[in-house]
Amino acid sequence: MKFSLEWLKTFLDTEANAAQIAAKLNAIGLEVEGLEDPAERLAGFRVAEVLTAAPHPDADKLQVLTVSIGDGDPLQVVCGAPNARAGMKGVLGLPGAVVPANGMELRKSAIRGVESNGMMCSVRELELGDEHDGIIELPEDAPVGTSFADYHNTSPVFDVAITPNRPDCMGVEGIARDLAAAGMGTFKPYRVDPVAGVFPCPVEIRTDDSEGCPAFYGRVIRGVTNGSSPEWMQRRLIAAGQRPISALVDITNYLMLAFGRPAHAYDLAKLNGAVVARRAKPGEQVLALNEKTYTLDDSMTVIADDAGVHDIAGIMGGEHSGCSEATTDVLLEIAYFDPERIGQTGRALGLSSDARTRFERGVDPAFLDPGLDLLTDMIVRFCGGEASEVVRAGSPPSNKKKLDFEPVLVERIGGVAVPEDEQLAILAALGFTATRTQFGDGKMTWHIEVPLRRHDIEGSADLVEEVVRIYGLDNIASAPLPRADGVARPTATPEQVRERRVRRAAAARGLSEAVTWSFLPEADADHFVDGNGGLWVLENPISEDMKAMRPSLIPGLLAAAKRNAARGVDSSRLFEIGRRYFRGEGGASDERATLGVLLAGEKTQRGWATGKAAAFDAFDAKADALALLEAAGAPVANLQVMGEAGRQFHPGQSGTLRLGPKNVLARFGALHPKTLEAFDIDGPVMAVELFLDAIPERKNAGFARTPYAPPALQPVTRDFAFLVDATLSAGDLARTVKNADKANIVSTRVFDVFAGNGVPEGRKSVAVEVVLQPSDKTYTDAEIKAISDRIVAAAAKHGAELRA
Repeated sequence: MKFSLEWLKTFLDTEANAAQIAAKLNAIGLEVEGLEDPAERLAGFRVAEVLTAAPHPDADKLQVLTVSIGDGDPLQVVCGAPNARAGMKGVLGLPGAVVPANGMELRKSAIRGVESNGMMCSVRELELGDEHDGIIELPEDAPVGTSFADYHNTSPVFDVAITPNRPDCMGVEGIARDLAAAGMGTFKPYRVDPVAGVFPCPVEIRTDDSEGCPAFYGRVIRGVTNGSSPEWMQRRLIAAGQRPISALVDITNYLMLAFGRPAHAYDLAKLNGAVVARRAKPGEQVLALNEKTYTLDDSMTVIADDAGVHDIAGIMGGEHSGCSEATTDVLLEIAYFDPERIGQTGRALGLSSDARTRFERGVDPAFLDPGLDLLTDMIVRFCGGEASEVVRAGSPPSNKKKLDFEPVLVERIGGVAVPEDEQLAILAALGFTATRTQFGDGKMTWHIEVPLRRHDIEGSADLVEEVVRIYGLDNIASAPLPRADGVARPTATPEQVRERRVRRAAAARGLSEAVTWSFLPEADADHFVDGNGGLWVLENPISEDMKAMRPSLIPGLLAAAKRNAARGVDSSRLFEIGRRYFRGEGGASDERATLGVLLAGEKTQRGWATGKAAAFDAFDAKADALALLEAAGAPVANLQVMGEAGRQFHPGQSGTLRLGPKNVLARFGALHPKTLEAFDIDGPVMAVELFLDAIPERKNAGFARTPYAPPALQPVTRDFAFLVDATLSAGDLARTVKNADKANIVSTRVFDVFAGNGVPEGRKSVAVEVVLQPSDKTYTDAEIKAISDRIVAAAAKHGAELRA
């Protein structure tokens, strides 16, 4: 929510500056997301007087002006505005000033051969409105030479994030009340005397939906002139991010932003018969003010007349009954709508608005009559006309909550001792009323009456929060929690420990950690569903691009790599640890811990030593998968390399790492060209997914490390080259060789694979390095030969032949 300091001071008598107010807002729980001073954007713009205006010698639509800014010689300015003339006062941008609308820096220049020393500015160019038919015309008494920011009464603008539990602060008045309670000044509530009606209301007003609209008030004002709203009102609305439209529309917007109270004005000439709050009929349609047509159902509350629906109640008005310049008679409507009904309707229609934001959080039900009085007063003052009597259909909630509160709870729960009198003053300043009762044992209890606007107050803890935040969270001393003697036991779960180890290992391998959304477009998510469960689609998504929960981490990493490539990044080495989501049996949520890795772009850059740039390949992905599985505690030596990585992967350049034929711990390899096409990214791209939930826990896993005991004797290395069938996995051969003599063989490693000249067709040569480790004595030649024979015999089970 945005508002200016000048607007705030209509409700708060304070000498504090913008920075002090921003600090206090943060301290009392109203987070300031931004503080902007528009005067900085208007630096270099001055009030100027046009002394002379003559036609440009070389352009029919341009004039050459002589302009005075009060000091120094008059300046020559070329201007194309049709309203530029001698004797008028306007706004001159001097060389060096930056035009807010387009960021252009003004400079001394020649326009069609005539020197120009700045620019006379329009309303749109200074972002003060949409008018652009001519330059700004200031009143005759505007002081020449004055900074336009000072003359225009430009004020700093706050942007405050209001949490959903504080609808009372969805208006400037509510924020001022909190600041006054926190000692930033004196609160000045603004109210007007009721405007008496001079004729009976000519329109029947009623509510036929007492649940959705318990109270519906209205009155007619006839004989209005709908021109422009006052300059001060437009200035405040612009600061709040609103575009001034007309006096009638601006006044209703002003009431909403100043007091947090949406209301609506109808053009009476466009209504037919009674105006009623009722349930919509199934299939009814309404063209809303956003120029979209919505189809309604009978769960929604609407405002309608005999001709049909005019309003989606509490959310958005209709296009055809809104006020225009031709409006002379208006019907004012102010109502109380059920917050739950408003929220359900807004979600069903996918429709958001400022009114919905306030109504679904709960507006002040006691503000109907004061709000209607304020609306009537401003319309009669600024637009003229005379008002009818008020019609009140139904009644809003009026039962105030009453809570028992013990002042000692502030110290017990809030951790700070606040004197009782100060607690009482804070609650009173916030609008709570309290009566004190003291029992015979000295125990003090207060009976608190909660104002109707504070829907968030449910119990004593909420009152403690009110006292503590206004007293000052900074006044709460830091106190350490009690700690048991001795060495603290680890608190991280095995799953957390595993994720930390894998995260460190991934970073050590040169991968950069990414954090991507858990939500995906439904098409992207559907591309990565592979029989692990149903796709989890949200009923109330933030947007269409965040409609489904991710079944894989790869889509998010692909989007990150695509953004990197679009910004000229040659290589993306990303990893992420997160959760995949599926719809389990019976519709239950199923989420699984996963690590994703993405390798895209160049593996090595081109250079004089490296030659051409090299791309990543499937073996890079496999190496990362094995290293990270080892860091996660998986029995890497026992893993099998198999296919079936999924339809998202290239079938000839991918695989899975399994512990047994069914337990898949990881999949890796090149992504399928169709996957890259679906995500609009250039390949090749390698990916890895580690299924952390599938890794078995270590048996007898403890915190103590195994003592390091290096062997006393040197290992012996022997190389074997086998001719095998071209389809045989080199990993299977290496595993078979290692199992040939478990007592002596400690490791095997494939170091060469060759096919072609000298190797029979359909066969390939696989070279395996075997490391032998003697235990108590050095091997003899006979022992090494016996081990070698066992290796060759084991390899022969795969049809392997020892090469000569």
